[in-house]
Parts: sequence; C-alpha cells; structure tokens
Amino acid sequence: MSIDSENNSLNAKVIYDLTSFTHLDYPNHLACIVWFSGCNMRCDYCYNKNIVFAKDGKYSYNDILNFLKTRVNLLEAVVLSGGEATSHELTLFCQEIKKLGFKIKLDTNGTNFKQIKELLDLNLLDYIALDYKAPKAKFTQITHSNKWNEFSKTLDLLINSNIDFEVRTTLHADLLNEKDMNEIITDLINRGYKKPYYVQEFRDTGSNIANLETSKNKFDKSLLLNDIEIVHR
Repeated sequence: MSIDSENNSLNAKVIYDLTSFTHLDYPNHLACIVWFSGCNMRCDYCYNKNIVFAKDGKYSYNDILNFLKTRVNLLEAVVLSGGEATSHELTLFCQEIKKLGFKIKLDTNGTNFKQIKELLDLNLLDYIALDYKAPKAKFTQITHSNKWNEFSKTLDLLINSNIDFEVRTTLHADLLNEKDMNEIITDLINRGYKKPYYVQEFRDTGSNIANLETSKNKFDKSLLLNDIEIVHR
C-alpha cells in the first residue's frame, strides 16, 4: 500500500466515540476505549444500539492516533470495541498504535475470523475478550445473525493460540436459562478452554435493541456446572 493510500484509509471516519481513560476494561492496565461504529449483529440485549446503528463516526483513525501521541507514557493500552471493531480494517491502525508503544485489547463477537487471524499472525493483539452470545441452537435467535460458524472458528483459533484472552457471555434470564449456559460451558470444556469464563449480568440502562427490561425469570447460579471457573460480573 502506498503512503497516500495509507493516509486515505486512516482518514476514514469510522469511530463513533472515544473514552479517553479507563482502568476497568483492560485487566491491570490504564487504557482508552475506541468505539467503532456499526455491527453485523443485532443482539436483543445490546445497550450500545446508537453505536450499532451508526453509519459513520465522529473520528478518523488518524484523529485517534493524534490523541494517542499525547498519551504516550500516560496510558498503557488501547481497547478496540464497538459495535464490532472487526467490521472495519484494523491492521494498519493497530500497526500505528503499536509504533507508539501501546498494548491492544480487542473486544469482539468473533465473526471476522480472517481479520482476527491476521492480527494474531502479525502479533498486533495483546488481549482479546470474545463474546459467546448463545449456544448454537439459540445463536441466531439472540444475535439475529447467521454467524455461528465464523464465531466457532475464531473460538478454536484463540484456544489453540498463545494469545491472552477471555470468553464472556451477557446473561438475560429471559433469553438464556441454566440449560443454555451449561451448554456453553460444556462446549468450552470440550474445545479445551481452561481459562475463567465470565458471565456478565444484563444491565437495564433503559435503552437496548429489543427494549428488554430486567428479566422476569429467576436464574439459579447453583445449577451451573462447576467444571470450569465461572466469574460473575
């Protein structure tokens, strides 16, 4: 790619917003969060619907890189989130972030296997948080996408790689019951996943894609399989 082409691609305004500081989103690191516009899923419980439905963004890659240049030695890492960050071209952006000395965490639904593999092959990622949306039988119902196979390939890729990563599920008890969650746990175990599994409780922020409220069903955590370490958030 020529220098002019690189500059043009980095001028694309695909970033919805920037959180300039967080100590929560990247374990043990001070970071900022880059929120990419758009997503290839429409998860019922998603409370970032403004980001998901956004057609473009307020910031370009270069805008973020210019911000990061002012944060060298102040921040340690950059979190790429959304929406779905891998809906956009990330390789050149990550290369430029790395030149500035930052670690990179990717939040992803895992459906862009090709790009994630490329980023791993180039050693551009330091941590990945992979969303396991639902067991296979409910995946399309909850995500309104047919991307199970792509997600599955990415999960296997991460398990068989050396990348530091976590698997997490957002739990709304009207959508996922104890049987569903145990299916996910069993699948993780069968694939060889040995890390903690993070379960995030749905938060009713008053705005989500399916206009869900706090679940009417009760969820009994004691019924979950204990063959894996489960961390409730």
